[in-house]
Amino acid sequence: MNDNQLLRYSRQIMLPQIDIEGQQKLLAANILIIGAGGLGSPAAIYLAAAGVGTIIIYDDDVVELSNLQRQIAHHTADIGSDKVISTRQTLSSLNPDIRIRAVKQRLEGVQLEIEIKQADVVLDCSDNFLTRFAINKACVKYQTPLVSGAAIRFEGQVTVFTPGKNNSPCYNCLYNSDGEDLQNCATNGVIAPVTGIVGSIQALEAMKLIMNIGEALTGRLLLLDGLTMEWNMMKLKKNPACPTCGNFS
Repeated sequence: MNDNQLLRYSRQIMLPQIDIEGQQKLLAANILIIGAGGLGSPAAIYLAAAGVGTIIIYDDDVVELSNLQRQIAHHTADIGSDKVISTRQTLSSLNPDIRIRAVKQRLEGVQLEIEIKQADVVLDCSDNFLTRFAINKACVKYQTPLVSGAAIRFEGQVTVFTPGKNNSPCYNCLYNSDGEDLQNCATNGVIAPVTGIVGSIQALEAMKLIMNIGEALTGRLLLLDGLTMEWNMMKLKKNPACPTCGNFS
């Protein structure tokens, strides 16, 4: 690290759990964020600010006026622009030293597997079940840690899946792939700060995984009720009969 980096990240480096070694791990990390919306925006901003060396962002959407209430990587002048380009500009302005690869496309098929295989950690910030199950399947296949978040109405949830480690369950252990894809912000609404809270927790969990510090949310589902400000924790167990991870140790 040069002098500017030492100063930029000084408040993190002074933490004994992080120090120089932990910051070096962040600078060398490759994090894949799928979705540049309500969750992907705060997650990407905090990861960029914290000095994650390479951030890859996939999203196939453009910025709309209704996004600006919660998708804080985008601004009024960005309406009509690609979300990944708007996000890249915001992150580059915040921290010009990091590498950002922004791809306007829905990440699926062979490309999904390639990106997940190369990533150190994946953040699922998508908003539909089909994408979530595809991401989960590829993460299990390549044993790539997955930080999964969701927010709707006044409710949020976050968990971590670490395939092949700590007897981790997977997303398919938690949700049945036959479920209907009806729960999204467009049809149910969401209050803005909940997406910020969930996305920020996703960023924190990703950083902990990269630096191998603390205790990840593996095997635990963190639930937030924003109306009452009550937090609950649900324990998750690996399903031996899971069609996705049942054959993986």
